[in-house]
Amino acid sequence: MINIPNNKKLILFDGVCNLCNSSVLFVIKRDKKNQFLFAPLESDIGSEIIKKFNIDTNKTDSILLYNSEKNHLTYKSTAALLVAKQLGFPLNILSVFFVIPTFIRNWVYDFIAKNRYKWYGKKESCMIPSPELKAKFLA
Repeated sequence: MINIPNNKKLILFDGVCNLCNSSVLFVIKRDKKNQFLFAPLESDIGSEIIKKFNIDTNKTDSILLYNSEKNHLTYKSTAALLVAKQLGFPLNILSVFFVIPTFIRNWVYDFIAKNRYKWYGKKESCMIPSPELKAKFLA
């Protein structure tokens, strides 16, 4: 069972991707309202959500945003923009990109996602959070 506090949203990310790990640390640093929890896609909870929403990881393999209150999953550019929108000024200004049609936003997103290992590298295993960050991560 997916057990996430109702006031939190879960960001699922590619745990071996350097860009994804840097993005997670970026969000943690700016999440002043403590709204987000994190889990690698490769984790048990990641696998559970992927299975529950029947996600094809060959097509969507980088970021998923799960809202447990609404039992709703967003992905790709929409997930990234919804996260930015919650981080306050000036990052919330990025939500203006919602005016761009999803298929265009996702084309750009997919291009970056497809090249992320080549451009930013890849870890051998998932990031292990420091003790002070551990509370932000679900296994």
